[in-house]
Amino acid sequence: MTAFAELMAYQRETEALGQIAGRLGWDQETMMPLGAAEQRSEEMAAIEGVLHARRTDPRVGDWLAGAQAPDAAGQRSLALISRAYGRNACIPGRLAAEIARVTSMAQGIWAEARARNDVAHFLPTLERVVSLKREAGQALAAGGFGGGDVYDALLDDYEPGATGAGIAAIFGRMRPRLVALREALLGARHVPEPLSHKFDKAGQLALARELASAFGYDWNRGRLDTAVHPFSSGSGNDARITTRVSETDPFNCFYSTIHEVGHAAYELGIDQAYLLTPLGAGVSMGVHESQSRIYENQLGRSRAFTGWLFERMRETFGDFGVHDADTFYRTVNRVQPGFVRTEADEVHYNLHIMMRFDLERQLMSGALAVSDLQEAWNARFHADFGVKVDKPAHGMLQDVHWSVGLFGYFPTYALGNVYAGCLNKALRANVPDLDAALAQGDAAPATDWLRENLQRHGGLYEPAEVVARACGFAPDEGPLLDYLEAKFQALYGL
Repeated sequence: MTAFAELMAYQRETEALGQIAGRLGWDQETMMPLGAAEQRSEEMAAIEGVLHARRTDPRVGDWLAGAQAPDAAGQRSLALISRAYGRNACIPGRLAAEIARVTSMAQGIWAEARARNDVAHFLPTLERVVSLKREAGQALAAGGFGGGDVYDALLDDYEPGATGAGIAAIFGRMRPRLVALREALLGARHVPEPLSHKFDKAGQLALARELASAFGYDWNRGRLDTAVHPFSSGSGNDARITTRVSETDPFNCFYSTIHEVGHAAYELGIDQAYLLTPLGAGVSMGVHESQSRIYENQLGRSRAFTGWLFERMRETFGDFGVHDADTFYRTVNRVQPGFVRTEADEVHYNLHIMMRFDLERQLMSGALAVSDLQEAWNARFHADFGVKVDKPAHGMLQDVHWSVGLFGYFPTYALGNVYAGCLNKALRANVPDLDAALAQGDAAPATDWLRENLQRHGGLYEPAEVVARACGFAPDEGPLLDYLEAKFQALYGL
């Protein structure tokens, strides 16, 4: 075998083991009995130890030095393996295993604290997670990643090539237009009414499955379960989704499902030739979020699609107090300064992300102590949203990300929105009759276009490049802001 062939065979086994680790994580959030948490943390640490040893095996360096790629896909695979090899070599094996062990335990402790609205129950664990991730960031920065900046070194794991300064600049350009739009909408004379009925769990889950099918979810390679915090897990031929149910807010269930289908569809849409290779997963979390957000918002919350959803909800739940499709469209897109990011409207959502981005940068730099996080969160939320946090589950305990060590992940949600704005502009130009299909509950013209122009490429191109190739222009925040202003000014009659 050539060095390239040996490396790719070795990598295939590593990718397969990574999928097994991911399946353990999926099980922990959906099926695992509570009493298994401590054992699971040891299992996660053990498999992470095996993975880290494989990813830093000196043979990988030898193979990289001697490998000759046969084509462009092979060259890209070598580049990705080399980058991952360099990053993993910076992290000591004992640190990688300890992060896996602690974050596995932290997830359950966070869920308990959230259910009890007890920040103190979570703080010691969060202190440990922050300390470990800061140590990892420092090791990566010392190895030359992130330009020597601790936060940027962590961010590079989720959005290669992005920097905290660059994201801050994008957010700085977005904030004035978002705030101006928010203020105009909240001051409007006619404000849509929220739903006021109860919607049974079985009906919601049945309709959630129908929504997943409408957006092309492949049930032969996936499944739908419930979780405290909805997520998508897996890739290749096993990409699973979760949702959650509130009897008073079916939109939480429906749009969480559509959102996670966007993630899963990306993974399932990747060229099968890339299965269990470095190209066989989404290239970045920003691009991943572009898929989940365009599915959820530009498609799922459009007037055309909500017209179909309105009829399906009436057939499923009977009269629920909304009497026509136009009113329902306004209700779905109601703008309000709510506490919870995952339930936020399109106008407020990026403001939630900007707040978390600033706070986690401060945590990683040491400028903000974990013990002061709740006070900092509450003060910033009141300043940004004009309301006071009523309970920790609506404040710093609402998101799972920090408990599992995902520092650097949050800004990719807003980057995903930016990418989705660009993709929506290109999609509408290339599929001019899209609304006619959406009005019939058929998102296939959109999902087919996204699969052909973006999803199938997997990790073949860098994040901004794959978006630019799909759109025909370099991504920026302009199309997203234009879309938001046009949509919500029309909705609110401004």
